[in-house]
Amino acid sequence: MVQKLPQPLIDLYNVYIHGGMSRREFMEGVEKFAVGGLTAAAIADLLMPNYALGEVVPKNDSRLKIEAVTVPSPNGNGTIKGVLARPSSAAANAKLAGILVVHENRGLNPHIEDIGRRLALEGFMTLAPDGLTSVGGYPGDDTQGGTLFSQVNQPKMAEDFFAAATWLKARPDCTGKIGVTGFCYGGGVSNNLAVRMGADLAAAVPFYGQMPTNAADIEKIKAAVLVHHGGADTRLANAWPAYDAALTAAKVTHEGYVYEGAQHGFNNDATAQRYNEAASKLAMQRTVAWFKKYLA
Repeated sequence: MVQKLPQPLIDLYNVYIHGGMSRREFMEGVEKFAVGGLTAAAIADLLMPNYALGEVVPKNDSRLKIEAVTVPSPNGNGTIKGVLARPSSAAANAKLAGILVVHENRGLNPHIEDIGRRLALEGFMTLAPDGLTSVGGYPGDDTQGGTLFSQVNQPKMAEDFFAAATWLKARPDCTGKIGVTGFCYGGGVSNNLAVRMGADLAAAVPFYGQMPTNAADIEKIKAAVLVHHGGADTRLANAWPAYDAALTAAKVTHEGYVYEGAQHGFNNDATAQRYNEAASKLAMQRTVAWFKKYLA
C-alpha cells in the first residue's frame, strides 16, 4: 500500500509542478515535513511520478499499430512530433475517428503516451503530440521537462496543437470526426481547441484544465464537452459552475463532474499521491463512452 502524505505536501507539489517555485524552494518546503524517519529525498520520491508502475498498455502491445509521426506546423514552431496509435485489428482501409491526447506541462511523458494507447484500444486512432518538439522533445525527466516547457513560445505551441488536430482530422484513414482530451495544461488546450475549431471538433474532454471565461468564446463551441475536476482541486472545482452555466446559456451539449476528495491530477496513476483509483476509473469510463457517442 502506498504511504499517503499530508495534504500540504500534495499542495506544495502542485505549486511546484505548475511553475510556482523552484526545485530548491520545493525541496526546502519538503524538508519541513521530514519527520518520522522520512527524509526530504524520500518524500520527494513519493511525490514524483513513477511511470513504470503506471503503465497499463505496453509500447509493444500487439493489439496496436504505433508509429512516430511529424506534423507540419507552419504557424507554430515548424513541426510537432507525436505518437500515432490505432488498433492493429482495423483493416488497412478502415477509417477511424480520431482523438488528440494533450499532455500536462511536462511534455509527452510515458503516462500520456499510455493514455493514447488505452484510447486506441477502444477503437480510435489517437495522436499524442509533444509540445516540447521545438526544444528537443520530452527529455525523459519531468523536472527537466518542466524547465523546457517554460522555454517554448506559448502561442506557437498552441498553433502546434491546432496543426496536430487538423492534420489528424484530414488523414485519409480518419472518418473526419475528431475529439480531444487533455490533462492539466492539456485540459486547457482541449477547451481552447473547442473554442477555436467550432464544428470541426466533435467532442472535447478536458481533465482539470483551465476553462474559458469569455461568453463570446464559449458561444463558438460546437463540440460536446465533458469536464472532469477533483473536489480537492478547489480553484478549478469552484470555477466549474460558472463554465457550466455559460455552456448551458450557449446551448452547448455538455456534462461535468467534480469527484469528491480527488486531487488535481487524480487520473495520473504514475503519481501515487494524487492518483484516485475510483475517480480515475469512473472518469475514464465516462470519457470513453462520451467519445463513442459523439465520434460515432
